[in-house]
Amino acid sequence: MPCLLLRLWLGCFWSVSHQAAPSSQDLGVRVGTAAVELVAEDAMVIAGGIHAGQAKGQEGLLRAVAMVLEKDQTKVVMVSLDVLMMTRHVLDPILADIQEECGISPEQVMIHCTHTHHAPSTLRLHDYQADPRFIARVHRATVQAVQQANAALSEDSLEAFFSLGREETVGRNSRQMLTDGSIYWIGRREFVRPTGPFDSQLPVMGFRSKGSAKDPAPWKALWFNHSTHTIGTFRSGVRSPSFYGLAAQQLEADLGAHVLFLEGASGSTHNLDLSCQEATHRMVHAVQDALNAMQPAPMQRLAAIKRSFTYRVRHFNEAAEHQAVSDYCTQWVGPYGRQVIPVFKAMRDELAPHQGEERETWIQAMLLGDVAMVALPAEFFTQLGLDIKERSPFKKTFVAELSNDWIGYLPDLEAHRLGGYQVWTGYHSYCEPGTGERMVDEVLQLLEMLKQSELP
Repeated sequence: MPCLLLRLWLGCFWSVSHQAAPSSQDLGVRVGTAAVELVAEDAMVIAGGIHAGQAKGQEGLLRAVAMVLEKDQTKVVMVSLDVLMMTRHVLDPILADIQEECGISPEQVMIHCTHTHHAPSTLRLHDYQADPRFIARVHRATVQAVQQANAALSEDSLEAFFSLGREETVGRNSRQMLTDGSIYWIGRREFVRPTGPFDSQLPVMGFRSKGSAKDPAPWKALWFNHSTHTIGTFRSGVRSPSFYGLAAQQLEADLGAHVLFLEGASGSTHNLDLSCQEATHRMVHAVQDALNAMQPAPMQRLAAIKRSFTYRVRHFNEAAEHQAVSDYCTQWVGPYGRQVIPVFKAMRDELAPHQGEERETWIQAMLLGDVAMVALPAEFFTQLGLDIKERSPFKKTFVAELSNDWIGYLPDLEAHRLGGYQVWTGYHSYCEPGTGERMVDEVLQLLEMLKQSELP
């Protein structure tokens, strides 16, 4: 049965690519993977801080890692980039080139950013701009990774396996309430209590050739998903994929297979306690524990939906915004705070003419057998990610934030009420309150469409 592509007008175009369960009883899937280095230089500005960062040297590799899955002429592609984040103005042309070179439609491709804070800049943020040289390299490497993965598709179907592990120690809710009722960002840590949840789920999916229980075949490909900000290096002042990327590369060396990492809903979650070395160590062991508990995951079908989502730039009160930033930086940050305040003022000045402006982004849902992956274009707050998981029609539903676009932080309404860095207006946070809840509702509609398309 050929790939079914529906285009309906519902205020925006959306498309479904899916294949009904085959009659051959083949529950495997063809898999191809590839990794291409994102070459960087010391002269490139590093993104992730309030001011332009600099790095000398590098640990590990910055990479574009691609995984292509194919079943019954339907392909689904996941790409993971070791960069902070990227907007659709950069990613849409990459998707167009992938379609031209590989014949795979944008609806079937997710391009995800791992959110490492130790790679060259790929966007306008705080007081720095994107590095066009690095963006061009990311563009080429992403297309090459998909081309190579597509060419490397296994001749025979591979068996899929899945395990839902947990890692509860590398992150926690970082929006801690402070003694004066402020919400922690940086500076002194006089914590009272967390103001949101931490998601410790660690889904792992692997693929390998058919073998026996006593003599299993080696892994051919693997992806894992976890939800903590990707910050930290082994050595200070270097470029790095940080602890998730370093864990993936260590696992690759151990397993002899490409490992792709997807960042979960972690806009409100950071590693506040562990060194990068220890966080990497714990992630490697948590994934290994999950591998030891793998169970067969029949791939009845692959499916993907991508739809346009409309949102607005928030209206804001300049005096109130300036007061919020100034009060926190003065009370909690120390002398450095005096350098932070004007950065936020400059961003608000640039955003002011755009208040109320309507914009569009992408939301996407994929189905790998009975595992659903939601791709969202923001630093999504953990509570909102948990809402999707709890309300999804699929028991195994997971979130990959910072995918296909970047529209800043998306806090929940309670977080907007509490305030803090993630809701201060700037390029890092400019959507009107309630956008996150509305995105949850529309993503759930996509999941329902996937569920209904399963029916005979």
